[in-house]
Amino acid sequence: MSWAALLGLLAVLLLLLLLLSRRRARRPGEPPLDLGSIPWLGHALEFGRDAASFLTRMKEKHGDIFTVLVGGRYVTVLLDPHSYDTVVWELRTRLDFHPYAIFLMERIFDLQLPNFNPSEEKARMKPTLMHRDLQALTEAMYTNLRTVLLGDSTEAGSGWQETGLLEFSYNALLSAGYLTLYGVEASPRTHESQAQDRVHSADVFHTFRQLDLLLPKLARGSLSAGDKDHACSVKNRLWKLLSPARLASRADRSSWLESYLRHLEEMGVSEEMQARALALQLWATQGNMGPTAFWLLLFLLKNPEALAAVHAELKHTVWQAEQPVSQKTTLPQKILDSMPVLDSVLSETLRLTAAPFITREVMADLALPMADGREFSLRRGDRLLLFPFLSPQKDPEIYTEPEVFKYNRFLNPDGSEKKDFYKDGKRLKNYNMPWGAGHNQCLGKSYAINSIKQFVVLLLTHFDLELGSADTEVPEFDLSRYGFGLMQPEEDVPIRYRARL
Repeated sequence: MSWAALLGLLAVLLLLLLLLSRRRARRPGEPPLDLGSIPWLGHALEFGRDAASFLTRMKEKHGDIFTVLVGGRYVTVLLDPHSYDTVVWELRTRLDFHPYAIFLMERIFDLQLPNFNPSEEKARMKPTLMHRDLQALTEAMYTNLRTVLLGDSTEAGSGWQETGLLEFSYNALLSAGYLTLYGVEASPRTHESQAQDRVHSADVFHTFRQLDLLLPKLARGSLSAGDKDHACSVKNRLWKLLSPARLASRADRSSWLESYLRHLEEMGVSEEMQARALALQLWATQGNMGPTAFWLLLFLLKNPEALAAVHAELKHTVWQAEQPVSQKTTLPQKILDSMPVLDSVLSETLRLTAAPFITREVMADLALPMADGREFSLRRGDRLLLFPFLSPQKDPEIYTEPEVFKYNRFLNPDGSEKKDFYKDGKRLKNYNMPWGAGHNQCLGKSYAINSIKQFVVLLLTHFDLELGSADTEVPEFDLSRYGFGLMQPEEDVPIRYRARL
């Protein structure tokens, strides 16, 4: 290397050191600022290792709003649920989710869409997930859950089967969800076509699951060389399974899929990018239902009183109906809406295990008003983060014994849904936020709730289910999943199940 090149390199290194050593100062009116001890990195290592513990410590130190340095980014964290509405309903010209969504879309799924507008896309998808076609989706999901669950049980016979509860729940719900949205082998269905559906959808699940396990590292850009090769192979396999050409021959495709593919074609998206977009949508629509069902069933199996209460409700609403559930081709919405105990169990499960980050990019210098009358200045280019998992969901002022599963926590004494929760003496609007809020609330909320409830009804109706061991403990969280929706366990929980004859 020449002296000139060496001097140039030294100059670059000196410039980098100067940049890293620059420390931002807190201005009057801004939230408390915590830079950490490492230049540029700040608190990145601690945040990435266990975001919930780190943010809890920061809240104890600074209060319910503060700014931290994380990997070169200044992130203002807001943990006052009374003030969340100010953020989630703010105009996109001031607080915008789109840049972060596009960043994750490109980094995790290698997806680039021309002139992509998430708000426009959501507006187009809304009728197919929330209103017009929700009933058709719900009915198709019930049919496909029966195909996946009951077909397998018939083939397996009446003996006990052993598996992991997460594997069982995730496989069943994602496989049935894939068949519901992306289509089935043939219509009308035959025993042969349903068997093919089970094999094909299981292939989709196992390929997707390999990518899902790498998702936190993909998002953070922390893949090892071996992980990168594996991720590339898995993505290519998933893109082939979800290619428009391969899906073209499938029957009973959902109106959601037809609408979304038209949207991509109108944007001029190539078939290769369409397959990547469909992989993203598989994760967005199906990636949280399996883990939710895992935790819900585990809490029921660990709490006999809760399981008995759900059994009693199903006996009253489903099992004593004029038509036995074993003969039902659908579970009417009226029945699904008449399960307050199961609704409370689901809400409590989500309170304990849903841990998404709600993020906004600060698009202009602005003043953020708090519900208690305080006001804080935010700087353009910073990121604003809400973490409802800490507050309201785990806040001891809002929920007594917040770490404990209480199946009836969301029930009033008369059996109706409880909606009155308080903090600082004031009733909370946002007391449980697993579905997000405001402009970016989950479009598939109703479809997901219906799907999980149908899965639980079918499972408790047609199977005996028990833990592999009576002293099985609830596993710890995989801490790398904070921020990505539903938490997943560090390890699966062994169970046994058998079909009832």
